[in-house]
Amino acid sequence: MGVGETLLFYTFHCNWQLCVFWLCVVFITVLFIGVCPQLFSRPRTSDISRRKAYMFRSSLFLRRSPLGMLSTEVSLSGVTTQKISKGITFYENECTVPPSSTGRLRPLLLLLPWLGSQPKAQAKYCEIYLRTGFNVLVVESNLSMFLWPRWGFQNSSRVLELLKSERFSQQPLLIHAISIGGYTFAQMLVQMSRNAEHYQDLTSRIQGQIYDSLVIGSLEHMITGISRYVSPLLESLVKHASLLYFQVFKHQTVDYFNHSIDVFRNTLVTAPALFYYSDSDALCDPKVMQELLEYWKKRGITVMSKNWTESVHAGHLRAHPQEYLSLLEHFLCSVKMTPFKAKM
Repeated sequence: MGVGETLLFYTFHCNWQLCVFWLCVVFITVLFIGVCPQLFSRPRTSDISRRKAYMFRSSLFLRRSPLGMLSTEVSLSGVTTQKISKGITFYENECTVPPSSTGRLRPLLLLLPWLGSQPKAQAKYCEIYLRTGFNVLVVESNLSMFLWPRWGFQNSSRVLELLKSERFSQQPLLIHAISIGGYTFAQMLVQMSRNAEHYQDLTSRIQGQIYDSLVIGSLEHMITGISRYVSPLLESLVKHASLLYFQVFKHQTVDYFNHSIDVFRNTLVTAPALFYYSDSDALCDPKVMQELLEYWKKRGITVMSKNWTESVHAGHLRAHPQEYLSLLEHFLCSVKMTPFKAKM
């Protein structure tokens, strides 16, 4: 084959891969736009009845518990909001007793929400921590970071350097990752493992880690789970299109996923962990979850967990507020990140 033919073949080959990549990205993005609202917002029939049963008991609990003050949007009274960059928002707390009066530094919550989460949904989690004295840093993920992990790693490097910056470098850290937010944190762990000495101080500042609806199991299990939330007419198409994409770009996607999973399993962060999950979650393989919990316990990591037979992916707080908040409060006390008393 001559030089000209070689260049022509190479150009065609590269363009073919590029075309497949962008066609898959556009197709899967359109599907995710349709899937995400159903995946994270639409309750099942059983969840609706359960929610009604909890309504009265939960309302009483929420009045009593310092962790139970929820609303549909973040209260701006005594809270300064700063948009640091696209997808990163900082809520600085000024509405509780100043840390100087307690002799403690105000803790920082790193909230890693689910894909496609709306501000109103994020606010329910933010306000729990804001009302108990935390500052909150919300780092959102987008679909491109999942479909092309290298972009996700670039984002995780920026977040890590932000956490090491002078503004945040002294604050005790609590991680709360929901759904794909666990994958985002896994990418951060990969970066931390590559330069453990550089991130040693950051690792030691993490006092606790919370995982809600962690996406765990095989890639096919995850894809099958996502496809169940679309129309039966599209279920097979979604599944096979996604499998094709990850097969064509295995080295750029699946290999990165597997490495991230391995690093997460053998994490450098040995702070106590809390897991929320359910047997009915199509994106979480309960057997694989149980294996992870047991493995972490054998490594000496303190693990708490709550497993529901029936619940909603990334919707456990909404479906089971009393149990969710009670365990969360117990966990925060166990890691000595008890709430600051709110001003009367």
